[in-house]
Amino acid sequence: MTTATTDLETLTGDYTLDPAHSRVGFVARHAMVTKVRGAFKEFEGVLHLDAEDPTRSSADVTLQVASIDSGNPDRDAHLRSGDFFDAEAFPTIRFVSTAAEAKDDDRYALTGDLTIRGVTRPVTLDIELAGATNDPWGNRRIGFEGSVTVNRRDWDLGWNMALDTGGLLVSEKVTIELDVAAVRPLAD
Repeated sequence: MTTATTDLETLTGDYTLDPAHSRVGFVARHAMVTKVRGAFKEFEGVLHLDAEDPTRSSADVTLQVASIDSGNPDRDAHLRSGDFFDAEAFPTIRFVSTAAEAKDDDRYALTGDLTIRGVTRPVTLDIELAGATNDPWGNRRIGFEGSVTVNRRDWDLGWNMALDTGGLLVSEKVTIELDVAAVRPLAD
């Protein structure tokens, strides 16, 4: 574990996600030949980290669907439409953890309920503690990286087109990627 000026006991506490230094993204295969990457630019969340007993750790994160950005405005508009996320009817995506488990000193499994388009399904994220430090502004700062691969059809994200050469335009499997920083005041 990369911990400058910290030990496990000092990591325990309540944290707020730092969107300016975080990314919640996704990767999906397009036309069976390339990968499209994107991210949600607006999100918020809270974490409770219990370094002594990781099973008591938790997370609650909400993404704003309208903030989706894949680098292509036409594709983003399609992703916001009823064919995919239906941002007007379902403006948020939410993850609420239900269990946490330490795999080793730096790796964790975080299980929770992922709600997209009003459909809630359990997922388990593989998470790695990237580091922790005290920042110059009087905060404890921690970083996590993680991912999970899901089938988008499980959340009624089923729009697709058949390709002339066989296969589908958009893969059913999507990898959700996290690279997040969270902070808490040192006075806590």
